[in-house]
Amino acid sequence: MNSKYYIPAGTGTAPLTVDITPESAGWTESSLFVVELGAGESITRRTGDDEIIVVPLAGSASVSSGGVTFDLAGRASVFDGPSDFAYVGRDSEFTVTSAAGGRFALCGARAKGRLPFRYVPAADVPIELRGAGNCSRQVHNFGTAGVFEAESIIACEVITPGGNWSSYPAHKHDENSENESQLEEIYYFEIDQGADGSPGFGYHRVYGTPERPIEVLEEVRSGDVVLVPHGYHGPSIAAPGYHMYYLNVMAGPGDERAWKICDDPAHTWLRGSWEHQDVDPRLPLHSNNS
Repeated sequence: MNSKYYIPAGTGTAPLTVDITPESAGWTESSLFVVELGAGESITRRTGDDEIIVVPLAGSASVSSGGVTFDLAGRASVFDGPSDFAYVGRDSEFTVTSAAGGRFALCGARAKGRLPFRYVPAADVPIELRGAGNCSRQVHNFGTAGVFEAESIIACEVITPGGNWSSYPAHKHDENSENESQLEEIYYFEIDQGADGSPGFGYHRVYGTPERPIEVLEEVRSGDVVLVPHGYHGPSIAAPGYHMYYLNVMAGPGDERAWKICDDPAHTWLRGSWEHQDVDPRLPLHSNNS
């Protein structure tokens, strides 16, 4: 039986394929909506109490709000490097329109203040190669603290080559302390096809502490979501032959917008082992200069 923290692809109501609000997730801060638009279609929404980052997953779009329009060049797929994106502050109406059609993520978080409508080009998205060996992965830090100004949202993309492990060693961020931030986290997955066009898959793990138990171990495919309300999460495992993508959306109730984590102490030693290994030569799969 699947965990209640696993949300299979296509459970939203068209044009939304993913429809996760704080209320539906059972928490207070983070949200994610994925919209599929046909050629010439659009969707208009209000941010309400949230701030929203509009990120093309596949295709291009224009995003309009308050009489201003930004054109997002987007990308063919999430495996074609980072995308440009638009930010919409709380208490705003916005419209996403796609001339040729596409798939777009609306990443959300509760916000106290209202920041201006903004555009960020793909060339300004930092690309980080994290880990080494078969723990190598590529991170697009488009909406992380210290990179992009926002009220509370923290968002990034991770590309894990086929056969590799990421979100590893397992880590948690479920309490506010000197070394940890309390953050609710959404994992949205897309898995690349195999060389013969076959659909890919991977696995994702979440587990808790004796004080706050949680047990999740799910096979994930394109469009699936795993919610992480608390506990250690990782690894995310890409099956050999199939690259894995996931979009992370995080936010918490604390005053500090920061991503501070604690490793599972049983496995943190692994980070030291990376010093003697090379980064997977397949990375970067693409860059914002390609």
